[in-house]
Amino acid sequence: MPRGSGLQSEVLQSRSAVGKSAVSDALPENFAVEPITRDSLGRYASWPARPQSRSYTWPSRQGGDAGQINPGDVLNISIWVSEDNSLLTAPGQRVAEMPDMVVSPSGQVFLPYIGQIKVAGQSYEKARAAIEAAYVSVTPSAQVQLRSVQGRASSVSVVDGVAKPGAYPLSDSGVTVLDMLALSGGVQASVENPQLRLQRGNTTYGISLDRVMKDTALNVGLRGGDRLFVETDERYFLSLGAAGSRAQHHFPQDRVTALDALSIIGGLADARANAKGILVLRAYEPGVVRADGSGPRHARTIFTLDLTSADGLFSAGEFQIQPGDLIYVTESPLLGSRNVLQLIGSIFGLAVQANDLGE
Repeated sequence: MPRGSGLQSEVLQSRSAVGKSAVSDALPENFAVEPITRDSLGRYASWPARPQSRSYTWPSRQGGDAGQINPGDVLNISIWVSEDNSLLTAPGQRVAEMPDMVVSPSGQVFLPYIGQIKVAGQSYEKARAAIEAAYVSVTPSAQVQLRSVQGRASSVSVVDGVAKPGAYPLSDSGVTVLDMLALSGGVQASVENPQLRLQRGNTTYGISLDRVMKDTALNVGLRGGDRLFVETDERYFLSLGAAGSRAQHHFPQDRVTALDALSIIGGLADARANAKGILVLRAYEPGVVRADGSGPRHARTIFTLDLTSADGLFSAGEFQIQPGDLIYVTESPLLGSRNVLQLIGSIFGLAVQANDLGE
């Protein structure tokens, strides 16, 4: 009889389908079968996770303390003098306006007749006083005015995944990731399990929004020139067989257990599914296979779940699904017997009708 999925006994056949020749008896197992129980959960948890398409780190330090000058900031410097023959001004001129200066990655700016001077990590007032002191040897009457300039180098671009993308100036050095998300209208509702991506220089950092919301230490400060965007979690798992849905499912949260996954796929198909035959198919890298149980016994591993027992249900709530896993719900072996009985009943009914018509 046609079926929508296989039986557990069919899927778990461990020998290669070469036939019944002597050659097939010498073939190794095609995969390993691992039951998910309370006793085995700890062992599985120590196994290496499957590699994801790309992994990210996240900055461990804030972008800068509020009120401090940081690399990438744009500064406007004006120098007032009273001498008539100053090196900085023309005759009759009393103020020298320096072109806007970007603080270098090393935290310095270049000043005429002074050279490089370090300003990063200092307050604006302290940096102003240091510049003023440096110019005493050039023009003793110098008075320095120091201002922050808003521009690309002192703003953050919020690119995608928010209600109002755009470039937002940094009002001070204490603007954090969550502050910038609030300024840009918040994350779009269509983004599933939002993932933050922060491009700083040539490095792209990444973390889930959920983790940042739960740990204030991860709410890092932003720097001028940073680019921030939000995207849907690219991780997914599959569901096939006698499941409530057969599709690709994106992770709605950082951690998805087998019980979470079964809820996401809509549970089991009524009257078809075998609650004792829930399979999780996972492919490991060959290099992590271990015969001693410290890793998977085979690169192709099938984890089995029995949802008819309390231990199976509790264990399903602790077993973690990994990206790329396939949840396969096998069909109940009783379904075939029921179909045969229905077919026999139908044939018997047709025979009775034919006999009645003949009489």
